[in-house]
Amino acid sequence: MTTVPEKVRRAYGSLPAHWRLEKLKFSAFVFNSNVDKTIADDEYPVRLCNYTDVYYNDRITPDLEFMDGSATVAEIEKFQLKRNQVIITKDSEEWDDIGIPALVSEDMPGVLCGYHLSIFEPGPELDGSFLSWLCRSDPLNDQFKLGANGVTRYGLGQYPMKNAFIALPPLEIQKRIAAFLDEKTKQIDSLIAKKQILLKLLAEKRQAIINQAVTKGFNTAIPMKDSGIEWLGQIPKHWELKRLCFVGRSQNGINIGGEFFGSGYPFVSYSDVYNNYSLPREVVGLVESSTADRERYSVERGDIFFTRTSETVEEIGFSSVCLEGIDDACFAGFLIRVRPWADTLIPEFSKYYFRQTGLRAFLVKEMNLVTRASLSQSLLGSLPVLLPPLSEQKEIASQITSAMLQIDAITARCSTSINQLSEYRSALITAAVTGKIGGLQ
Repeated sequence: MTTVPEKVRRAYGSLPAHWRLEKLKFSAFVFNSNVDKTIADDEYPVRLCNYTDVYYNDRITPDLEFMDGSATVAEIEKFQLKRNQVIITKDSEEWDDIGIPALVSEDMPGVLCGYHLSIFEPGPELDGSFLSWLCRSDPLNDQFKLGANGVTRYGLGQYPMKNAFIALPPLEIQKRIAAFLDEKTKQIDSLIAKKQILLKLLAEKRQAIINQAVTKGFNTAIPMKDSGIEWLGQIPKHWELKRLCFVGRSQNGINIGGEFFGSGYPFVSYSDVYNNYSLPREVVGLVESSTADRERYSVERGDIFFTRTSETVEEIGFSSVCLEGIDDACFAGFLIRVRPWADTLIPEFSKYYFRQTGLRAFLVKEMNLVTRASLSQSLLGSLPVLLPPLSEQKEIASQITSAMLQIDAITARCSTSINQLSEYRSALITAAVTGKIGGLQ
């Protein structure tokens, strides 16, 4: 008789009397795939079920867009997908991504399990659908996570998979539980999907308000004029239009070697700009900068920072505005600082103006991407800048902020609801597969 570790018993809790705990290897055949993505001339053409197919789907179905690959006769025989199998992720850069399962819905001739995945092929006493839900439960999934080795990348070997303990009710009850979870999680997922759509619509509304306000203002009765720029169209007649190079002075950041998050003085990094409309008052980065560095690369109220380099053009030209100066700070070489001339731009207006989608589209269109995107000061300087009177800038920024607060409040409630539904879904799965829901045992 196999001895069950006390920590495993505590994780599963009290099980119904006719259930048992046993190692997975006694109820399922466990094996890893070694079919890579390389297409070889001396192999047969196949389609591959890869890591992302498993990670993003509860079920593997024939209608998924599998990639082309090749395999030997032996590999085809061993790794071809069969109904009732459960495929799990065994390798990942993130610990939380270990042991994510997907159920194979039917036999799939010519579709093979790809590399970085493991196959659980249930025996006669184990239902694949139940096993798939069991893999998503805390008691079993935690065993997989704890069994994974690695520091920067995690890998789950066959031994911890085969020797992980599963809760095993009679087959009829397994099928009942699986059907229950299929139905209940479908309902929960539908609610989550609707709320995610709402989040997307709120984000679009947020951006639309910003785009409209910083290019047209809120007063629809004022006279308009042609901006001369196709994507800007009509603008208020009394607004000025200048290129950014005539609005302020630009400068690339400092290239400092070593650790950006060690000790020393505040250091504005790429993520501070990319992730925020306005710079956080207390940035995470620290560097051992000199007095001369801190004078030349200072961070003052009104400064506008733009992301300068990235692997992709889509991440270039994001802005963040300093609303409150950061003492003794300097900023990274991956950034460009624009310091507006006095009495041209109110920081609160800049915060929104340089995050409008028109400017982003302008930069993306004008940039040439080779292997790594980089924004030049000359291209940034050609950016069109609309300049309402300072008093109007202040009023526009105030009205946008008021609208954003309302949208943010709804967004926060929606996000909280999604988190609660996700937590309920997880708790429901664990409760069902451990016999804690009446009528299912």
